[in-house]
Amino acid sequence: MLETLLTPDTVQVRQAGDLNWKEAIQQAATPLLTLGKVEQSYVDAMIDVVEKNGPFINIGPHIALAHARPENGVNEMGMALMKVDPAINLVSDEHPIMLFFVLAASDNTKHLEALQELATKLQDADSFARMENATTVEELVNEFKGVE
Repeated sequence: MLETLLTPDTVQVRQAGDLNWKEAIQQAATPLLTLGKVEQSYVDAMIDVVEKNGPFINIGPHIALAHARPENGVNEMGMALMKVDPAINLVSDEHPIMLFFVLAASDNTKHLEALQELATKLQDADSFARMENATTVEELVNEFKGVE
């Protein structure tokens, strides 16, 4: 399922520059906005959740999974990924993030298969290393297609 969600249209690789974590979430979600899968209200809700609850979206070393409730502006299930270099601190310097995943779940169950696949990929040390070291969109997309 990930290979249909994380495509050249939804994956970005960029220099972090002076982006802060809020701008990084906005930028990571831009492909989903462009494709009409989410509304700006969803992006705002993802940022609000982190402001209220802290960096709980930091799900592993250098990994964030930004998300909010479907009713906050999801039109269709989707996922996006933005890899940045160097890492951007999520709320504090204790949470440096290089891989910003954005999940737009349209209900409480459809996205579970995608999350399971993502968890498997991220727990595979070789796969994770390839993601962290990727310098192009093609390298990241191929990782989710299972192409080496």
